[in-house]
Amino acid sequence: MPVSVEPTSQTDGAEALRPHAEDAFAGELAALAAQDDRPRPARWKLSPWAVATYLLGGTLPDGTLITPKYVGPRRIVEVAVTTLATDRALLLLGVPGTAKTWVSEHLAAAVSGDSTLLVQGTAGTPEEAIRYGWNYARLLAHGPSRDALVPSPVMRAMSDGMTARVEELTRIPADVQDTLITILSEKTLPIPELGQEVQAVRGFNLIATANDRDRGVNDLSSALRRRFNTVVLPLPESPDAEVDIVSRRVDQIGRSLDLPAAPEGLDEIRRVVTVFRELRDGVTADGRTKLKSPSGTLSTAEAISVVTNGLALAAHFGDGVLRPSDVAAGILGAVVRDPAADRVIWQEYLETVVRERDDWKDFYRACREVSV
Repeated sequence: MPVSVEPTSQTDGAEALRPHAEDAFAGELAALAAQDDRPRPARWKLSPWAVATYLLGGTLPDGTLITPKYVGPRRIVEVAVTTLATDRALLLLGVPGTAKTWVSEHLAAAVSGDSTLLVQGTAGTPEEAIRYGWNYARLLAHGPSRDALVPSPVMRAMSDGMTARVEELTRIPADVQDTLITILSEKTLPIPELGQEVQAVRGFNLIATANDRDRGVNDLSSALRRRFNTVVLPLPESPDAEVDIVSRRVDQIGRSLDLPAAPEGLDEIRRVVTVFRELRDGVTADGRTKLKSPSGTLSTAEAISVVTNGLALAAHFGDGVLRPSDVAAGILGAVVRDPAADRVIWQEYLETVVRERDDWKDFYRACREVSV
């Protein structure tokens, strides 16, 4: 009998707005674990094969359907999973909106059953966020001790043999980044105040993410980069693949927000994806007209946001059917980041491309209305 894979998530008795991957897809993870008879690395919840199946989707022998979490080349996922089974850390690299954080979270959930050991990289991320901090009340009262020490997510992952995550690694100051070198090379974290160290137990590894647009912000040192195996997550290869990704994520987000399904909205989703791809690539889909690209990334993630917002507009202020007027303002906001340069590019695209498409007349009018 197929195992139920309905995602459930509760936190303190209330439904979470955005449950962690291990909670939202607990049924799928349990079904995979129950039927996974392949070798598992130390402290892994699933075998590498089952982790890849969890991310890419498939049907188990008992008929249980595993939904795809990542739509892209299978080999990329296989290389990422294999890296985590070795002693090298994994760096997911790509332009903004290529699902780096999403893949990182689901990898950690499938491998360790816990995706919450997370360090969020910013320009102000301190060294303590990666190493450890102190409970200053205990420190002042009793001096340095293990009881006064506050472990970072990385330290906890080392102690428990789990997967830690570092988001936006290149946004972290270079001197703070380099605290990872000893952790990744020696698999130890010294605590000089106590004359002790934490040694990583088997099963520990680290996933970091960084985007191409951050080159030159805080580039990784060659010493640190050597500690990572880099996997580049590309933009979707085809319009159909991108439409599929946007449709799936909008459906998931819509259910969590109690928005009605929009089966008639596929045409608008495809239209949003087409606009984003053409402006991103600098050429129309038929290859006949070259275009200027705006300053924004126009990523798949932004397309998901535009469509989700449009669906909310249709549900709360329309008839529930996703129409051009529901997505026009969102597209304008995504495209026009630089009011001077990007607005000219957008107007030119509207008049030379959108206006000439016979089946885009309603979309052209909606975009013109919000662009005035």
